[in-house]
Amino acid sequence: MTEYASRDAAAALARVKELGSTVRNGTKWYVWYQVIFGCAAAVMVLCIGLLGRPHGVAIGTGAWVAVVVALSVYASRQRVSRRGFGRWHAGLITAWAVLYLAVLLPGIFWFEGAVSWWVPGAVVVALPGLIGGYVEARR
Repeated sequence: MTEYASRDAAAALARVKELGSTVRNGTKWYVWYQVIFGCAAAVMVLCIGLLGRPHGVAIGTGAWVAVVVALSVYASRQRVSRRGFGRWHAGLITAWAVLYLAVLLPGIFWFEGAVSWWVPGAVVVALPGLIGGYVEARR
């Protein structure tokens, strides 16, 4: 191997290491995204379930829409996302939607205003975001 080839290889390896560090540091935003998503989902469920109609629905849904819009703008401004991000994010949204419906539908029909239903339900609905944030932070 010539001296030039050796320098080129070393430079290429250094660049790979630099890019890997940039991607790792640049994807930390998604940890906060998921945590905020989970907490906002819990607040929405609590508002809908405990504040009474129509005010609870209006407050919960209004706050939820504001948070989702803000998170969407925030996410669109990020330069880097981890490989497999789309699949991981789709899983987060799907898990959240299933749990949200599993809490919301029985809650509005049979447990209106029942703290014993809505508080644990809010925790359950927050789990995809909170667990996802934890997993992403550990990567």
